Amino acid sequence: MKRNIFFILVLICGTVSAQNIEDVLRYSIENTHGTTRFQGLSGAFGALGGDLSALNINPAGSAVFNNSQFTMTGTNYNRNNDATYFGTTNNTRLNSFKINQVGGVMVFKNNNENSDWRKYSLAFNYDLVNNFSNQFFSSGNGNEGIDNYFLAYSQGQPLGPLFVQDGELIEEAYLDIGSSLGFGPQQAFLGFQAGIIDPVDFDDDNNTEYLSNAEYSTVNQEFLQSTRGYNSKFTMNFGSQYKDFLYMGASLNFHSIYYEKYTQLSERGFDTASEIQFINFDNLLISRGQAFSFNLGVIAKLNKYLRLGGSYQSPTWYDLRDDLSQRINSDSPVKNTDITFIDFNIVNIFPRYKVKTPGKFNGSMALVFGPNGLLSFDYSYQDMSNAELRPTSDASFATVNSEIGRELRAVSTFRVGGEYRIKHLSLRGGYRYEQSPYANKITISDLNGFSAGIGYNFGSSRIDFTYSRSERDANVQLADVGIATPASVNGIMNNYSFGYTINF
Repeated sequence: MKRNIFFILVLICGTVSAQNIEDVLRYSIENTHGTTRFQGLSGAFGALGGDLSALNINPAGSAVFNNSQFTMTGTNYNRNNDATYFGTTNNTRLNSFKINQVGGVMVFKNNNENSDWRKYSLAFNYDLVNNFSNQFFSSGNGNEGIDNYFLAYSQGQPLGPLFVQDGELIEEAYLDIGSSLGFGPQQAFLGFQAGIIDPVDFDDDNNTEYLSNAEYSTVNQEFLQSTRGYNSKFTMNFGSQYKDFLYMGASLNFHSIYYEKYTQLSERGFDTASEIQFINFDNLLISRGQAFSFNLGVIAKLNKYLRLGGSYQSPTWYDLRDDLSQRINSDSPVKNTDITFIDFNIVNIFPRYKVKTPGKFNGSMALVFGPNGLLSFDYSYQDMSNAELRPTSDASFATVNSEIGRELRAVSTFRVGGEYRIKHLSLRGGYRYEQSPYANKITISDLNGFSAGIGYNFGSSRIDFTYSRSERDANVQLADVGIATPASVNGIMNNYSFGYTINF
């Protein structure tokens, strides 16, 4: 009977927002996915065009196609993470496979000899902007436990609302505190009901000071973070060629987002005298929503060898909803034994919110050596400090936006790629460098990546294979507050992509 009651409460319950800078960066940073050929040149396609995923860099690229085309790409994503925490390193590997690109372009040639417009193009393309499948595990003897997380949220919080009222179930109290008082008091409630913290004065409902029931100088901590989901983009593009030297294009982009993050923090090894000997704290966050953006671009063919490209990618406007579920347990002798009824079936439904990622400018140059090959260079500029949570009138969002302005910075990305053709065979390679979005360059490091690929052209169709590798370090907090020392994660992504293209 309890579960039915709480399912109804979940449907009508909302909470004060708890979004942060991580939510903004999750949707602001895009990875180099796309067609196999696009990946083979590390995305250096802004002045080249003639590739469906190149529309993400410069929408004028659709006008470069000489004929209609359909392309499909599948990628095996291999993640290798080394997480170091207080001197202990753990390795985690994860594999996933996605159909990361499907699209086609239709080319309409203008047979009017008196017109300067040579052709028009209409393209539709699906691309995986981000594959969120990832996982790492860290362990070590830390000097700050999860009790500090609950203390940070409880200090200043009156004791009275943290009690379960007569005739009230613990699940009802948990959801009611979240919806009426907000996320912080709700976390204080969890710590108090789990027996991890206690008030200084138990008999005073106005008490606002709390103490930990855990005793330790160091505590053994095991932390697992597992994510999955996607940020996909469906693009509708129109392009046109003017005379023999100018290509123009525009795209409308529609995003679909699903993100799921599960974290598990387990602690053992407290002092012998501690009344608590173990704590388990799990969180499950699910985000879903849609977004819109647009692109404008041009490519100028200055002579038979040299091409220049320029494009603008608008901000992406996300409309999102978050659901958060939690569960906690300990062996505290003063815990509420009903604490286990707060589990992943009890869901906090946050109000809908919006994220605006910053716009991006791209400049490109390419040297095309006829049928023999090409060299291409791209530069992108995106000011991450302009990202924001909306509505900006929300006090908590205003705090996060202020943090974004202080901690994030403008990011430059450099991509270089080349292709060499031997009759029907194409050999490709590329390099990508992306600056850290953080001013301290530590929370997330710079990214370095390279790629190598091969393709074979049968005339009416083509097959391609690409291997790409990227590496980036990140410091990941075990909790939002209370545990200052992060796990240092060295993340390496190895992608193996296979694509098929048919011309018609």
